[in-house]
Amino acid sequence: MPLSFLDFDHLEQASKKRILCVGDCMLDKFVYGHVGRISPEAPIPVFQESRETKMLGGAANVAANISAYGGNVDFISIIGDDEEGEIILKLLGYQSSITSHLIREQLRPTTTKTRYVSHSQHLLRVDKETCVEPLRETQSALQLAFNELIKQSDIVLLSDYKKGLFSASLTQQLIQTARSYNKTVIIDPKGTDYQKYVGASILTPNRSELKAATGLPVTTDAEVEAAARHLIQAYGIETILVTRSEEGMSLITATQVCHIETQAQEVYDVSGAGDTAIATLALALACGIETSHACEIANAAAGIAVSKSGTVVVYLDELKRVLLRKYCSHYPEKLTTLMSAQKLVLSWKAAGKKIGFTNGCFDLLHPGHVTLLKKAKQLCDILIVGLNSDNSVKQLKGEQRPLQQEEARAAVLSAIGDTDLIVIFDELTPLNLIQTLQPDVLIKGSDYTIDQVVGADMVQAKGGRVVLVDLVPNFSTTRIVKKLSA
Repeated sequence: MPLSFLDFDHLEQASKKRILCVGDCMLDKFVYGHVGRISPEAPIPVFQESRETKMLGGAANVAANISAYGGNVDFISIIGDDEEGEIILKLLGYQSSITSHLIREQLRPTTTKTRYVSHSQHLLRVDKETCVEPLRETQSALQLAFNELIKQSDIVLLSDYKKGLFSASLTQQLIQTARSYNKTVIIDPKGTDYQKYVGASILTPNRSELKAATGLPVTTDAEVEAAARHLIQAYGIETILVTRSEEGMSLITATQVCHIETQAQEVYDVSGAGDTAIATLALALACGIETSHACEIANAAAGIAVSKSGTVVVYLDELKRVLLRKYCSHYPEKLTTLMSAQKLVLSWKAAGKKIGFTNGCFDLLHPGHVTLLKKAKQLCDILIVGLNSDNSVKQLKGEQRPLQQEEARAAVLSAIGDTDLIVIFDELTPLNLIQTLQPDVLIKGSDYTIDQVVGADMVQAKGGRVVLVDLVPNFSTTRIVKKLSA
């Protein structure tokens, strides 16, 4: 099934989720300038520097991406006792939702990548790093911090850049500890030794990494599937998500496969796109989004990242806009998510507007529905309609319902002038919507009594009103369906 507004609502729960992120911390420097001549000393270009930026890189960029969505991160890593390490501490300090647990090693330089860029073209990259295993006491400190933080985490994310942090023994200790707490473990792998990743929930190799790890061809869909299943069988991995550049992603388990097409974007800079993808995947899964949908969201986020310059983060609002354009190109203009609706309600109330709320399945719109909406609108300034999702309609009305999908039902409601906003809900009742939106007027048809109206006591306790409006007799979707099937 395609993504829905419910997925977007779930993603907006990011601020309530906590990701435990462990990985190789880096500082990304970008030196911008231009080349206008060749050096007289040697046949090399002369780079005229104009400005320099410093950004979080590697696993620190993963943490920053999670934070940009509003998610909370416990970030464990190693830095050196040097200027670059101090800069990373300062940059992480700007992120209020990141709690850093950084361990210093005096003889280990902080991994730093310096890129020289002219007219959007990368001319040179200079790396400063030492790719050796951490000291034994450092690994013990890492494990201790991990053990303390695992209980409060929703997802564990290990970002391996092959800079030495993930020794085979430490990696296995982290995985086994996480799985003992029934935590999903997502790993961005590097190298060819996948034995250390045994027992992981999800691995996210790119195509070249998959080829190097298996020694198998990975050109076609079938070859990618075969190589991924080789890893699944050999190392006890539950799921492999293969990133395939312009060809999108492939999500593969022992029994299922899903190929996700990339979203066309102008590629400006690929730096950090993988960090954005795995951060988005982890947070989407933590928010309860189904795995294939989470991968589609991660794919879209990576597309946004490559359209920006430098190592960057992606924000929730821009991700939602891209997803809506891709998956809901004809989505009704009045349809929105619960979180967005809540923000609008707050602004409307601040402007003195009276908020009304009603709800229903609205499967086949008929005169009874139109009358309800018209009378409801007369009682308020802004009328919000809670619309049962396809899943909740099925539970309420039976397997043959709804007759129209939720987006189609929302489109019809959106065309009615009395409706100002539509929010789809997946529960059997709109209690959560009412609690979140806190309407001033709750409207239902007169076929209910006030004590039967869900949320009535809640609205009245806040000083609001519950109004029952008279309906047009002999009109209901169920009656129409029976007549058509007779």
